[in-house]
Amino acid sequence: MNADLTLPEVRLALAPAIARAAAFDGWTMTAVEMAAQEAGIDPATARIAFPGGAMDMIDAWTLAVDAEMAKALPASQIGNLPIRERIRQLVQFRLDFVGADREALRRALSIMAMPQNLARAAQMGWRSADAMWRLAGDVATDYNHYTKRATLGGIYAATLTVFAHDTSEDLSETRAFLDRRIEGVMKFEKAKARLLANRDMHFSPARFLGRLRYPPR
Repeated sequence: MNADLTLPEVRLALAPAIARAAAFDGWTMTAVEMAAQEAGIDPATARIAFPGGAMDMIDAWTLAVDAEMAKALPASQIGNLPIRERIRQLVQFRLDFVGADREALRRALSIMAMPQNLARAAQMGWRSADAMWRLAGDVATDYNHYTKRATLGGIYAATLTVFAHDTSEDLSETRAFLDRRIEGVMKFEKAKARLLANRDMHFSPARFLGRLRYPPR
């Protein structure tokens, strides 16, 4: 392993191995040291890379998943699919990627749910939702930019929780849960689009009075 890696690069490089170790050792410095030995990184450097403890480790794992998702499902590959299928594939990739580390995921979710960690967990969820929407081809810059990410972030967080505890064959409960949530969002987006499209067709007293005061020239 390159000794000249920056601390952010060290965090990203170690994150998957830390997650594997966290299934046994928790999200602790013991897991960091195990990952460092596996990667050939100086354990002292590895410890310095995670000054915030468990949340820094989980944050790095999330970034690693974002990076792998972008490599596996670039916009050029999924751009011709229906939008719901793009989102479904992106979320499913993330589930498959962390699937081997479900015990680490369960522990991570418990840590993220602690009151002192909720704000940072929300930021991480937003970042991942933004990464998914960008790969899905979303270019919205108005309030839709925010509502889409908030909605997808909520779906992803809920799906992760179901996935972490799913004991059904072939994870059928998780897949069904995800499909239902995506279908609900698509219906909502269609209804919202119709509402916005028809907004100017409805009588507006304010607009009418404005035209009386300032008639078109």
